[in-house]
Amino acid sequence: MIRTYNGDFQQSQAQLKFGVLALQGAFQEHIHMLQNIPQVSSAIPIRKAEQLKTIDALIIPGGESTTMALVAERSGLMEPLREFVRSRRPTWGTCAGMIMLANEANKTKKGGQGLIGGLDITVNRNQFGSQIDSFESLLHINHITTSSDDLFPAIFIRAPIISSINSSNIEVLARLEHDVGETDASAIVAVKQGNLLGTAFHPELTNDDRIHRYFVQLTQDYYNTENERKINNL
Repeated sequence: MIRTYNGDFQQSQAQLKFGVLALQGAFQEHIHMLQNIPQVSSAIPIRKAEQLKTIDALIIPGGESTTMALVAERSGLMEPLREFVRSRRPTWGTCAGMIMLANEANKTKKGGQGLIGGLDITVNRNQFGSQIDSFESLLHINHITTSSDDLFPAIFIRAPIISSINSSNIEVLARLEHDVGETDASAIVAVKQGNLLGTAFHPELTNDDRIHRYFVQLTQDYYNTENERKINNL
């Protein structure tokens, strides 16, 4: 059974168009999650720059961040992605996607790591080791879980952590709640900054769609506010 976000959706709201960057990684799982949310009119894979003009919000999925950046550069997508984020449109990065959204990254491969940027954070890539060191951890997540007994099943696969918060505008949403190897239980694994969301784990690989629904609500709130601002300026 899919767990759902318990926030209140407005009744009179436009349908939203979502894109999921589909250069590499777990993009199809995000699309499937979004397609089951009534407020989403469409969820499409994004492989070309011109597609970014057709969507309201974007998810950058997990995968291999260096490979994703190289493919984006070769496809002429990197600068359009940066412009999408700079334009303040809602964007969510999961695992490798969060690395891509960070302004700084440590433990990068030789030659560095191409970044889209936008989140005022520093991340450590592959904090927990290789694929065989993957694990699941139950988390309390601000705006998502509702009580001390309500936890989110976060799946970590070659995951990063947030090693530094570099702006007072960053809201910490979740921290690890038990030590993992040499990583402390207090390590930050989810953040929000304005319309940008970053999670070090893979919500799309669970049966819990509450973070996806939260991102949809965040997107709806953004466009409601923008529409009100435009009306007031008429």
